[in-house]
Amino acid sequence: MSYFLLDDYANMEPYLPGEQPEGKWIKLNANESALPPSPAVLKILNEAEYEGMGFYSDPHCHKLRQAIGEVYGFDEKNVFVGNGADEVLAFCMMSFFRKGMKIAFPDITYDFYRTYATTYNLDFTQFPLNDDFTINVDDYVDYDGDVILANPNNPTGIAISVSEIERIVKKNPERMVIIDEAYVDYGNVSCIPLVRKYDNLLVVQTFSKSRNMAGARIGFAIANEDMITDMNKIKFAFNPFNMSSLAIEAGAAAARDVDYWQKCIHQVCDVRDAFEKDLKKLGFDVINTTTNFTFITHPHFSATYLFKELKKRHILVRHYDTPRINNYLRITIGSFDVMLKVLYAIKEIVGEGYESPDQ
Repeated sequence: MSYFLLDDYANMEPYLPGEQPEGKWIKLNANESALPPSPAVLKILNEAEYEGMGFYSDPHCHKLRQAIGEVYGFDEKNVFVGNGADEVLAFCMMSFFRKGMKIAFPDITYDFYRTYATTYNLDFTQFPLNDDFTINVDDYVDYDGDVILANPNNPTGIAISVSEIERIVKKNPERMVIIDEAYVDYGNVSCIPLVRKYDNLLVVQTFSKSRNMAGARIGFAIANEDMITDMNKIKFAFNPFNMSSLAIEAGAAAARDVDYWQKCIHQVCDVRDAFEKDLKKLGFDVINTTTNFTFITHPHFSATYLFKELKKRHILVRHYDTPRINNYLRITIGSFDVMLKVLYAIKEIVGEGYESPDQ
């Protein structure tokens, strides 16, 4: 590290994204979408104001915030947008958390929560998941600090109900509860309506999953107007032009194309359910997820071995070298044809008479 790095960041552990190799790979390690964005997005990009690219984008992102608000039944004053959900969370941390504040999240969840908690020198608690990887809601109901939860959780894919989230939120109106709903659309109910009842709830979503726009980097939060105003103050002090003109235009078009969005969700869920059914026939233990990925383990083949064998076949999946889940693989759901290829590769690896050398 350099002489100039702040001491507060000396022990920071940066978030490590899924491997991003070049060349021809089946890439199922980052929970991206194999489906294209809405056709309305293509139309917007083709008609983008070419001459206007020399001007700064709208720092207030009115068009995008209005579109998101329309879809979820809120005024744009209740909507914050950022360069991906991770930046939205970063602005939330900068706005509402100071050194030493208490925050809790599960021991097995999205790694960025731990990264942010370390970066901002928070006093964080990691409550262990239950043996079946479910969240013990009582841990958070009784906790005396702020809370951040991915719902459904990542990488387990297990969700908790809106009523359980409400138990956490209403227990203490003076603490903030952040619910990260990156995967909520794949068979779950959003807790966004609770924002009307509780001023301490902030819900984060992304365009990277169900709206098939990970490369556009669009995330948003919905909360009470005062919290959104506070976050925008911090944004304007740090990076007022955080969203490009193209992202604002494309995001607004994608948000309003609800029919296409729902069609894509159903397609991913159908492929996921069929893939998980076939994996069970091959002896895998499958966590029944409500996400765009599956979380699996095999009683006779280690996850490390399966990961390496799939990689030899140019198939990338996610393996976590973390206690309790180090014998699981997380596999993003791609197109029907892609998942057939993955299934054939897995059949070859775990086929009859094929023994894992590390068992």
